[in-house]
Amino acid sequence: MTPDCKKKSILLVNPWIHDFAAYDFWMKPLGLLYVGAILRAAGYEVGLLDCLDLTSGPPQFTPALKPPQRRDFGRGHFYKENIPKPEALRDIPRQYRRYGIPPQVLREMMATFPRPDLILITSSMTYWYTGLSETIQFLRQNLPGVPVCLGGTYATLCTDHAAKYSGADRILSGPWEGEKMRILSEYLGSSSSPIQEKFSSWPYPAFDLYPRLGYVCLLTRRGCPFSCTYCAAPRLARGMESRSPLQVIEEVIFWKDKRGVYDFAFYDDALLINPAGHIVPLLREVIARGIGCRFHTPNALHIQAIDEEVAGLIYRGGFRTIRLGLETANEITQRETGGKVDNREFQRAVRNLKRAGYGGEEIGVYLMAGLPGQRVEEVEESIALVQESGAKPLLVEYSPIPGTPMFEQAKKMSPFDLENEPLFHNNSLFPCRWEGFKWEDFQRVKQELKGLGKSRFSASSAAKK
Repeated sequence: MTPDCKKKSILLVNPWIHDFAAYDFWMKPLGLLYVGAILRAAGYEVGLLDCLDLTSGPPQFTPALKPPQRRDFGRGHFYKENIPKPEALRDIPRQYRRYGIPPQVLREMMATFPRPDLILITSSMTYWYTGLSETIQFLRQNLPGVPVCLGGTYATLCTDHAAKYSGADRILSGPWEGEKMRILSEYLGSSSSPIQEKFSSWPYPAFDLYPRLGYVCLLTRRGCPFSCTYCAAPRLARGMESRSPLQVIEEVIFWKDKRGVYDFAFYDDALLINPAGHIVPLLREVIARGIGCRFHTPNALHIQAIDEEVAGLIYRGGFRTIRLGLETANEITQRETGGKVDNREFQRAVRNLKRAGYGGEEIGVYLMAGLPGQRVEEVEESIALVQESGAKPLLVEYSPIPGTPMFEQAKKMSPFDLENEPLFHNNSLFPCRWEGFKWEDFQRVKQELKGLGKSRFSASSAAKK
């Protein structure tokens, strides 16, 4: 421990969510936990307040609360309470909620915490900023005078808005490196910032701060080589860095042995890029050691890399939740949005996964609905292609992301003020509806998709609609 950081403590905070719907799809503040681990390694005391996780505090504070339902592999619901809608959303005919630990319970929990020298709070979706603002206001009331620094996705994509509306003392945009670490050191009265090593030298994220741990999120790579027009990855990470396969294996074994964790969700944006140098040796080692854990890919796998060898290793290595990022079957849209996949590659990947042992229902395929200028027929034809390949289509409503090339198109197509109000980025609003793809069209497609067993799409019938 360096002399100037003695007794300095930092409270990491994962804020409440305000939304019409939210679900714990292996959702932990991984970036915040990495920062906490780096600061702890530098000699600071680090604590965690995860406002979303009922199990993150001492159990005596939540005995009267009915625990939210959990599903297999660690997924599940958040605790939720109905709250008034923001003025901007008052005409939306849906119930608005706060997701996470009720304020009165959180207040009792915080009374047991030592007073920190600095609060470091993260942010995720841009349209969740009202939950973030409520959390910061709550922290001000219960820890008056403690400075609050805000980082994360919203802080990076909507920096000016965050400075005006979040209530934080300092907005730290961009990846957690260099300048941001220097600013944190200034707040803590330190003459030097924590040593900034390469990603491969970072300590394991501070998941040990959770009293109970149902799953762990893994990051084997930072960044993505693609430049999809709807994605903010290039703004959230600079370049691409990888950890060695052996480092990843050692982390999996660490959490399995120390905390009994068997479910791991990959947060990578580019897990399968250069498979021979990354995922192939990683999975061969998993299989050789008989690790016996379950792996999940909520961020989607790149389809191009799934040849017969990779598909077989994924299956034998214990990947239980497979998500593929097709986005659309329209070849023109594929090229215009980044060209990371085509339909032949997609069909080949599905065939390889099925030959490896996966059933069609186990292969989930993300399809985006509501892209600027997209027609409903494009989504119907995409659903048909996925079904006819024998996989499971999963509709994902498009969310406009500031700073992306497609955001400029979205502003022209949306009836909402996307530029000035992040609440309108919420994909639940179907923000880019127009004559060629109305809200009613989307609801109809969703209902038809729910009845897969009764009436299946076909490419020919979808094209006629």
